[in-house]
Amino acid sequence: MKKILLMGVAAAALVAGAASAADLKFPPGQDTKFNWKSYDEFKAAHADLKGEPLTIFGPWRGEDEAFFRSILAYFTEATGVDATYSSSENYEQQIVIDTQAGSPPNVAILPQPGLLADLASKGLLTPLGEENSKWVKENYGAGDSWVGYGTYKGKDGKDGYYAFPYKADVKSLVWYVPENFKEAGYKVPTTMEQLHDLTDQIVKDGGVPWCIGLGSGGATGWPATDWIEDLMLRMQKPDVYDKWTTNEVKFTDPAVIAAIDEFGKFAKNASYVDGGVAAVASTDFRDSPKGLFAVPPKCYMHHQASFIPSFFPEGTKLGQDADFFYMPTFAAHADLGKPVLGAGTLVSITKDSKAARAFVEFLKTPIAHEVWMAQSSFLTPYKGVSTAAYANEQMKREGEILTTATTFRFDGSDLMPGKIGAGAFWTGMVDFVGGKSAEDTGKEVQAAWDAIK
Repeated sequence: MKKILLMGVAAAALVAGAASAADLKFPPGQDTKFNWKSYDEFKAAHADLKGEPLTIFGPWRGEDEAFFRSILAYFTEATGVDATYSSSENYEQQIVIDTQAGSPPNVAILPQPGLLADLASKGLLTPLGEENSKWVKENYGAGDSWVGYGTYKGKDGKDGYYAFPYKADVKSLVWYVPENFKEAGYKVPTTMEQLHDLTDQIVKDGGVPWCIGLGSGGATGWPATDWIEDLMLRMQKPDVYDKWTTNEVKFTDPAVIAAIDEFGKFAKNASYVDGGVAAVASTDFRDSPKGLFAVPPKCYMHHQASFIPSFFPEGTKLGQDADFFYMPTFAAHADLGKPVLGAGTLVSITKDSKAARAFVEFLKTPIAHEVWMAQSSFLTPYKGVSTAAYANEQMKREGEILTTATTFRFDGSDLMPGKIGAGAFWTGMVDFVGGKSAEDTGKEVQAAWDAIK
């Protein structure tokens, strides 16, 4: 879920040590859906690391920490490295404190490329080398995009590759109930033009096309920012999107106004939205998709990220009772390819060592991805994995969206200053659906950005 972290104790640590084969989640060599050859080859190439210490600091806690722990067990079993993982509720602040105090972990894993870029500029990250940059470019879907998110200026002002992508999330999804589509004779749209046509057809048939809810307590408005970001990527080139997140392209720019207006075509038409326009800002995002499951349906489609099934009715079977399709692109903008909006975590070396280098090499093996894929909550843009390892069909299809993407971009509001991406942009979207024009909304958000410069 956007901008919501797993809660738990203030700090948590696990010591993986040198795991035995018996500690591994899936016994090596047994299940053919895993690429055991990659594991055996890695093990043979890193047999000289027994007893080497490795400290890893990252964002994963609770269930995700347990999943990462299962991955780390394969690394320690293969290498004999004595590995320790820790996290903190305030991990962004903690890694800054630790690196500046001269007591960093060997490896830092973070979901914020901006924070890593800042650490690199201060000379606090170790370059991973052109060979790793080239590997990501060749082996990841939208490889250039991922390389870009790991490339920063070092203390010397020169660009270097500092952050290896591992684990991703997808936001560019539209959810629906297959049975509702089948009964009404609707087909999944493959272009944005078809999506508009389907929206109109549902209204003509007496239905309501969309459920849209922006409510989220103090964070009300954020679901609309995902819409705008998806539309920006479908209407503008990636460099325009990038400049928008740094305010080189202003919120008053025609490109941004056009994306806001495009969202308004869906959200500000009373015939298009369950409950009418007034319900858009007042409906909680967690309750919004429930209309898909009403009888008769209160809506037919819902735009939201991959986490939203957590709020579907209990017992909902994905792929059967509910499904998704990729947020389509405009046929008129076919030159923009297949952009995907999402998030991801990036792995950097903050204290160089043989074990740290080996850990990055380990992440280039399919098995380092497949073991987590087979459990839950893990997607990867790595084209070399066995998609049969995914725990379910939903994750497999979401993974394929990542591997076939031509452009990948992090959530734009997460890249903006907090007062904008987690402030004025949210409130601006609420004002927009409340009746303010796209132009005035853009001016409102831009004024807030200008005020912090």
